[in-house]
This record gives sequence, structure tokens and C-alpha cells, in this order.
Amino acid sequence: MFYYDKVKGLLSVMKQLLHTPEGVRDIYNQECAKKLAVQDKLHEMFHLYGYHDIQTPTFEYFDVFRKEIGTISSRELYKFFDREGNTLVLRPDITPSIARAAATLYEQETMPIRLCYIGNTFINHSSYLGRLKENTQMGAELLGVDSVEADVEMIAMMIDGLKKTGLEDFQVSIGHVDFIQGLLDETGFEEEELDQLIELINNRNYFGVDEIMEASSVRGSVRDAFRILPKLTGDVDVLEQAADIAPTVNAGLAIEHLRKMYEMLKMYGVEKYITFDLSLQGSYGYYTGIVFRAYTYGTGDAVVRGGRYDHLVEKFGKSTPSIGFAILLDELMNALNRQKINIDCGYTTLIVYTEKTYKWAVALAKDFRGKGKRVEILKRTEEDTKEAYLEYGKRRQVISILWLQEDKKILMTNVLTGEEKLIG
Repeated sequence: MFYYDKVKGLLSVMKQLLHTPEGVRDIYNQECAKKLAVQDKLHEMFHLYGYHDIQTPTFEYFDVFRKEIGTISSRELYKFFDREGNTLVLRPDITPSIARAAATLYEQETMPIRLCYIGNTFINHSSYLGRLKENTQMGAELLGVDSVEADVEMIAMMIDGLKKTGLEDFQVSIGHVDFIQGLLDETGFEEEELDQLIELINNRNYFGVDEIMEASSVRGSVRDAFRILPKLTGDVDVLEQAADIAPTVNAGLAIEHLRKMYEMLKMYGVEKYITFDLSLQGSYGYYTGIVFRAYTYGTGDAVVRGGRYDHLVEKFGKSTPSIGFAILLDELMNALNRQKINIDCGYTTLIVYTEKTYKWAVALAKDFRGKGKRVEILKRTEEDTKEAYLEYGKRRQVISILWLQEDKKILMTNVLTGEEKLIG
């Protein structure tokens, strides 16, 4: 009985090891190939704009993502300890890591710093949310420039990158922290009430916002401004309405900044993708100026999040204005797949040989690879049918199969159409 229980326990452990933990998953075959192809397209666009690659560690000291930095709450971090007892965390966001690295590696640099990256982030979401806990991000950061031109460059590059992947039906919503912060400051609320109000606005629960306003002593003009807030979403015309209710000088300057951005975005020819949303505050507390998100259909979340964070890098010792964005690659892939957008991830030629044609197969494959073509060679057995190789080819993104004949001829089969042609 003891032996039986032991074996049963081992089988249970082995079965568990065959599956991934909750919130993570394997990516393979065509899905993996397509994801890598999209990464390459985005990477190329970053380079075309003059951005340079940087890699930061997957885990950092806890302080890099502490509450004062403005990232996620501590309980959503994956925390562990090193041998010296220091608290380490898997990065939930790559921007603070870039800020830390830039403050150290570019401490004396006075000219603009353009950096781009790719990496995975880890957030311990509640299991009830049904979201992945490991996600891939690609992003870019422009440090050392505080200007309308810098803001516009980042948004134009992001739009060009999305278009490069084949995405066409999307919109970029732009807001400004100073505008919404101006409204919040005018309420005179304490921190707890402000947090509640911000959460309601982020969740688009404007009924809840009205309820809080009615129960407060906030003056009428401020209440009216919050009532209008849901309508301040749309094309450039909403900026006129926003300017009318701007409660502070900084809020008014924020609207003027957005107007200038729109005129410059027209120079890039991307204005058709632009909308404005004056309720946007950004996902993280470190945003200080414009904030923006890109949306498309086929996914339940934004595919891009970004904004200006002029005081983040100084928390690591270097005072420099900065702006950046992160493309949420897994969300983008969901959108591309559901919109049935073709992703060219390259095709392979399969050479099928027999024992007598093996030397020929190796020489032929070597020649193809020397010309930059992908080639896989596979020995044919008597048990396998031609249909089995065709099905295999479809699973492996093979475009054509070359059957090497012992009479020195080649039978070429197009895997996509089934057409055959004898060569030689």
C-alpha cells in the first residue's frame, strides 16, 4: 500500500509539471514565429528613428519599483530574496529599469538619449481577472528632451510601428496629466477621496463621479467641469471645449500643448489616427505631461501605453526630462490574429531524401542556406505516406517540398496548393 501511494504521488507531481503555472503559457509553432516576426518589424522601425538597444535585468532590487516611484502596488509584485537577504522583484514595468540604467550609464550625457528594448514583465494579477501574469513588452524611451517635438516624435514612431505590423484600424488617444490634475486639485479633496475619484474616472464610472460631487461641497463650476469630462473625447474640436473649462493656468497650457502636437502630427501624416481624451491620467503615477494609449478591436485592452515622465529618472540621481511608450505585444498579437492580418514570418523549403540521395540533400541544403533560404531536410521512410509529409509541412510553415529522386530528378510540391512539378 505504501508503494502504491508513493507511485501515485509521483505520478501526480509529474502530471503537474507537464502544465505551466496559472497566468503563464507556452508559445510555439506558427504563433511563436508570427510573434517574432512582429517583434522584428517593430525593432526595425525603432532603429529607423535612431533608437539604440538596451537590455536591463529581469529582476531588480525592490526599491526600483517602490511606491514612491509610481508603479504598481507591492502586493502585485513577485518578490524573493538573494543570499544577503535583499528583497528582489521580477520587473512589472521596464521603464523604471531604463530610468535606473540611464541615470547610471549616461550620468554625464547632456545630449538626447534614444533607447529601445524588448523584454517580459511580471505582474501577480488576481486570478479572477483572467489576465496573463507574464507579458512581452517592446518600447522606446527618449531622455533629455522636453519639447512638443519630442512628444510628437514618440507618437509618430509608435504609429509607424503599428502600421509596419499590418495594423491599420486603430486609434491613439492622447490626454495630458496637467489638465485632469487641475480639475482634481480644484475639488480640495483629501487623499482618500481623491484616490476614489481617480479610480472612478479610470473605470469610466461617471455616475459614481456625479454621486461623489453631489455629496461634496465642491463649487458648481468644478462640478460642471466633471460632468462635461465624459464628452471631452474625440477629434481636435474637443480641445476647444476643454479650454473653456480649464480650471488652472497649467491646465490651459496643457490644452495649448495638445493643439501644437496635433499640428505637428499632421506634418508626419498620422493625424487620422489621433483622438483626444482629456480624462486620461496614465497607468502609472510617474507620468507628468502627455499620456497616450493606442486601441484597436480584437483585444480587450490597449495595445500601447505611454507618456511623459519628467521626474522619474531623477529618483535615481539624474535630472532629465523623458518620454516613452510600451507596446503590449501579447495584446497586439491578439488583435492581429482576430483581425486576420497576414503576418509574413518566412517560409521553409523541406527536402525529403532517401538513403541514396542523402549526400545530394546535404549539398542542396547547404547551397540554399548560403543564399539565405530556410531549409529543413528529412529522411523518407517506407512507412510514411506523401500525405503525412504534406500535413507535416503545413504545421511547420513549409512552402514547398523537394522530393529527391534516385534518378537525379526532383519532384517539387507546393504545400499551399498541392501542385506538383518535375525538375531535371
